Amino acid sequence: LLGASMNVNMDSVTEIFLKMLFLLSVHHQHMAVAGNKYNCDDQLVSSLPQSSFSSSSELSSSHSPGFARLNRREGAGGWSPLVSNKYQWLQIDLGERTEITAVATQGGYGSSDWVTSYLLMFSDSGRNWKQYRQEESIWAFSGNTNADSVVYYKLQHSIKARFLRFVPLDWNPNGRIGMRIEVYGCTYRSEVVGFDGKSCLIYSLNKKLINALKDVISLKFKTMQSDGILLHREGQNGDHMTMELTKGKLSLLINLGDTKTHPSNAQINITLGSLLDDQHWHSVLIEHFNNQVNFTVDKHTHHFHAKGEFSYLDLDYELSFGGISVPGKSGTLSRRNFHGCFENIYYNGVNIIDLARKH
Repeated sequence: LLGASMNVNMDSVTEIFLKMLFLLSVHHQHMAVAGNKYNCDDQLVSSLPQSSFSSSSELSSSHSPGFARLNRREGAGGWSPLVSNKYQWLQIDLGERTEITAVATQGGYGSSDWVTSYLLMFSDSGRNWKQYRQEESIWAFSGNTNADSVVYYKLQHSIKARFLRFVPLDWNPNGRIGMRIEVYGCTYRSEVVGFDGKSCLIYSLNKKLINALKDVISLKFKTMQSDGILLHREGQNGDHMTMELTKGKLSLLINLGDTKTHPSNAQINITLGSLLDDQHWHSVLIEHFNNQVNFTVDKHTHHFHAKGEFSYLDLDYELSFGGISVPGKSGTLSRRNFHGCFENIYYNGVNIIDLARKH
């Protein structure tokens, strides 16, 4: 059930309703499934048109990026840039946001041109790029040792992006940069909702389905704004839980409300991440089991126990995503609504955006 359950007069309800233009953009894509088994290792490059390939430069028309397909011999047998240096790149446009699970490379067919190491970069827009990282460090892929052997890498964690860019770091010293590539993955299932900084999405819970001692909330967000409320839930006695972006960092604030009843842990404030306003997707997971809380942002997790009666945090049966639904609530907060996009919001297994789209 989606809606705003608030004890206010009809004028206020109308005003709130008009402000809650929450479904600004919803995109729905499908996940590739073979039977009941998740299958995400399709070849993605071989069927792309020539227009999907681009590069920093090309040695000649027969060395253009469109010839950079794995095991193909057209043209000069692969892509080579005009000059072999570390400022060159080969780029593919997959046409839509895609889950990428593996990559493979070759050198130029029948040549002395191959790349021995490279970086992998990805983007949703083709303008704002992010480097693939493994174990929280920029990771260089080991490339080829000859022109025709295929070097295949299964990614430790998949990439979700539309554009992929190969950046050569080193190459055969007796030749030049030469590449043929393949990318493996599948269409990415994505439910996205956009917020304009004046809107929010309200989810009213079914009381019969609530387990007061267990809550799991997960989502991804993308924004260029350094401040904004991503999640808010409030109780009758001043108790509230708020997740807020402040100066590019994400804070989880848990307030038990009555400091007389809970003097030792009336408020908990955990901050994770930095520069999260970089217009890339960032993942968030909040797990609350009894009085144990796990707060995770982009694989960085803070575990903590709350003492006293935290497991009995008195909260309403309503969650507000993207802002605070009623002006005046939680006056200590900045009250700046979120401006950006959320993807795949789940509350205890419920797909919130899909529910909003259907209703």
